[in-house]
Amino acid sequence: MLKIHQLFLRSFIFIFLSILLLISIVVYFWSKSIYLDQIEKNILSNIDTLSISLPNLKNIDQKVLEIKKATNLRVTIIDKNGIVVAESDEDKTLMENHGNREEIIDAKYKAYGEIERHSNTVDKDLLYIAKEVTIDEKVYYIRMSSEITTIKEYFIKLTLQLIGIFSIFLLLAFIVSYYISDKIRHETENILNFLINLTKKKDPTNMSSFYTQEFFTINKLLNKVAIKLQKKEKSKAKHTAKLKLANKQKDEIISAISHEFKNPIAIITGYVQTLQNDKDLPIQMRDKFLTKIDSNANKMTQIIDKLRLALKLEEGRENIEKRELDLKNLCEIISIDLKDKYPNRTIEISGEKKSIQGDDTLISMAISNLIENALKYSEGTVKVEITNEYLKVIDTGIGISETDLLKITRKFYRVSQNGWNNSLGLGLFIVNSILNLHNFKLQIGSVYGKGSEFIIKY
Repeated sequence: MLKIHQLFLRSFIFIFLSILLLISIVVYFWSKSIYLDQIEKNILSNIDTLSISLPNLKNIDQKVLEIKKATNLRVTIIDKNGIVVAESDEDKTLMENHGNREEIIDAKYKAYGEIERHSNTVDKDLLYIAKEVTIDEKVYYIRMSSEITTIKEYFIKLTLQLIGIFSIFLLLAFIVSYYISDKIRHETENILNFLINLTKKKDPTNMSSFYTQEFFTINKLLNKVAIKLQKKEKSKAKHTAKLKLANKQKDEIISAISHEFKNPIAIITGYVQTLQNDKDLPIQMRDKFLTKIDSNANKMTQIIDKLRLALKLEEGRENIEKRELDLKNLCEIISIDLKDKYPNRTIEISGEKKSIQGDDTLISMAISNLIENALKYSEGTVKVEITNEYLKVIDTGIGISETDLLKITRKFYRVSQNGWNNSLGLGLFIVNSILNLHNFKLQIGSVYGKGSEFIIKY
């Protein structure tokens, strides 16, 4: 791809060469036309002079030769039948009938006839002009011709002169255009360097150009853009600093919450132990309290673990240890664990064995979360389909609205419409983060009121 100054220079040279060629052609035809007009006038003048000086054809051959010598024109006299009666350059007895020559035919009906033609007799290009005259009360045609080959020599000479003149002019134009193109190159390089510095977020030096109005305007606008970008970068840096501070504060809050939760858990665990050792309480009440306390303690522990895991996944601090996993076997283990919690529900697993590389703890957590969500928010059978391309969890529950579908994997986003509640909004966020960590993809298909499909593509 050409640069601007190269394009400018080449275009300039092409234009001048084209002009030189065009002028040469125009001058050739113009000079040829003028030259032929002069020859034509000269020949007609000589024909008129000859016709006046010929009262008869006595000694006509001698007179024709004298005219040839005086004017350097070829002279031919032809009678009305086309027979050559006098010729200055050839033996007239050997010449064919000229009655069918175009210039003779034209002379019969016009003031005179003319034509350019190559003469085999003298082997030259000639301009023929014939005119009808009356000699001794008889009709004859006087034809005179002149060489036109000299026009080519004249043209070559004129062309060389034009080329010389235009070469000097072209050289001067080249020097001027080279200087202009070099200035344009210099200005465009300054602009490019300025833009490169902007893309690299370096502080570009202030540009100024007074070469042309266009470059002055461009430089002025670029300086304004640079100032605006610098302001935006400073604003962005401040915003980033605020975000970092907010994240730090969020981490501290989560750490504080975790720390605060640990104490109640320890207390609840102590009460559990006390209640289990106190034989005075009725057995039914003791068991009921124990079950509730233990259940809530487990829930609090799970919330803490989810918060900590979400934080690690978001910041990329969670280390994974990949190994070969059998998805079908993993799903069957998860199904057995969940049946203890949901004894009246059915989990149907279909498909062949599929091996993947992944962290068994995290992958198990992700799949378990999807299946448990399906069990929580549906009443029918939950289906798990395993293929070579994906794992799909299908339920026939309430489904998720189209609006919530776009936001459901966000952290802390909760859907509570019609009982669909994504527990702190961490469940699917963690699932999605775990899958991204393994370069897997989560797709959610749901029709509100007709169930949902959660697809893991690996």
